[in-house]
Amino acid sequence: MKKIAFIIALSTALGINAQSAEERGLEVAKAAEQADLGFGSSTVNLKMILKNKNGQTSERLLTTKTLELTEDGDKSLIVFNSPKDVKGTSTLTFTHKVGSDDQWLFLPSIKRVKRISSNNKSGPFVGSEFAYEDLSSQEVEKYTYKFLEEKGDLLIVEQDPVDPKSGYTRRIVTYNKNKGYRIEKAEFYDRKNALLKTLTYSDYKLYKNKFWRASTFTMVNHQSNKETILQFSDYDFDVALTDEDFTQVALKRAGN
Repeated sequence: MKKIAFIIALSTALGINAQSAEERGLEVAKAAEQADLGFGSSTVNLKMILKNKNGQTSERLLTTKTLELTEDGDKSLIVFNSPKDVKGTSTLTFTHKVGSDDQWLFLPSIKRVKRISSNNKSGPFVGSEFAYEDLSSQEVEKYTYKFLEEKGDLLIVEQDPVDPKSGYTRRIVTYNKNKGYRIEKAEFYDRKNALLKTLTYSDYKLYKNKFWRASTFTMVNHQSNKETILQFSDYDFDVALTDEDFTQVALKRAGN
């Protein structure tokens, strides 16, 4: 009788504490989001290094502004400053927690703002290995989750995009639970579920004693053997940005 009671008690305890892979994966994503809340707005300078399959490189300089929104996804504005053939090209992104993001591209050569359709979000961002959808902020609602593995401080989670127009079937994301749940690596799988790209985050720095930012993003395309490296510098979190800095008028102005 005691044995039966013990088994029942053990089963009850396990039932209470049991957590599905989906629940734990979502928990990790929420912890990562919570750890990065409150930065408000930021600006940063970037160097983009494009490397073709033969190892030849070219460089571009750009700046990014970001406005944090809690009721919806963040807003961002990216402006290319050099070389001459892309100078003034700028991209405005409104990330949404639910539904497709809004994105616009300003092309100085024709002085026009072009809306990027949902069907083209998987296309390359200005010739790089980043897609337009990679420019969106990390919003929990954009994915369903499944916890895969824990390796020391690292938590590995599968994320499946909710948007049927995403260029990816899934992402495998590695978080560092002891470093603010910052992302260390993300693997992107294409619509045929083959590994397409790997993004590695490195040279992390801690800002304002809370916000981890990688100084280097390295995106490797395994299918084309091309690579794009983003090097971040001069982060500023004390700049007062508002919605007025993220309009189509601001997009045109930034590109001129």
